Amino acid sequence: MPTPDFIRTLRASAGHQLLWLPGVTALVFDDEGRVLLNRRSDTGKWSLIGGIPEPGEQPAACAVREVFEETAVHCVAERIVLVQALDQVRYDNGDVCQYMDTTFRCRAVGGEARVNDDESLDVGWFSLDALPDLNEFGLFRIKQSLSDAPTWFDPMV
Repeated sequence: MPTPDFIRTLRASAGHQLLWLPGVTALVFDDEGRVLLNRRSDTGKWSLIGGIPEPGEQPAACAVREVFEETAVHCVAERIVLVQALDQVRYDNGDVCQYMDTTFRCRAVGGEARVNDDESLDVGWFSLDALPDLNEFGLFRIKQSLSDAPTWFDPMV
């Protein structure tokens, strides 16, 4: 994911030290109940769509923007699925970040899924019984998006 300009500015004075940042994840479903995924250009792995809000940008608006930027799909955010502090990430350049992720369940309302920027190698709709290899982060969020029950996620369990 390209580094937003406001983070480049912070890094100029903060160096590689830990930055605590907001993040969003969008679980986009179509009318057939399929979920939209992208295969990331930085890891080559299938993933949920996500990104970092710009200063002053509302998290739901960021989720909608990121989905369109990465996949050309228009969507609306319907509800929050989960808010969770994620583990620290150390990037290849030495930068350290930790994200407070807000995950939204979204509904596709238009557009055709395609690679729409350089962050994705591939984009596609997947039925829930034919998901590609996803990490625990993605699988848990998909499961939660299908339930209306409140959840406590304990990463230590």
